[in-house]
Amino acid sequence: MGIISWLLVGVIAGWLAGLVIKGRGFGLIGNIIIGVVGALVGGWLAGALFNIHNAITGFNLSTVVVAFLGAVLILYVARLAKI
Repeated sequence: MGIISWLLVGVIAGWLAGLVIKGRGFGLIGNIIIGVVGALVGGWLAGALFNIHNAITGFNLSTVVVAFLGAVLILYVARLAKI
């Protein structure tokens, strides 16, 4: 997956996660970071829990969903830690 794809997935996943987990906004750069890290966390969890090793394959719906779920998890844990 190219850098442009990672950025697009990051923006979409971070923005959607920010809508689901209400709170202050992170801005464009923050959404990209949350989304890309969410993609990494979501891809790792998909591989560990469901034995899916290619959860992040490019700019498609499954990649955005996995990144979104990972970003929601990150924001939820951050809220619990009150960061």
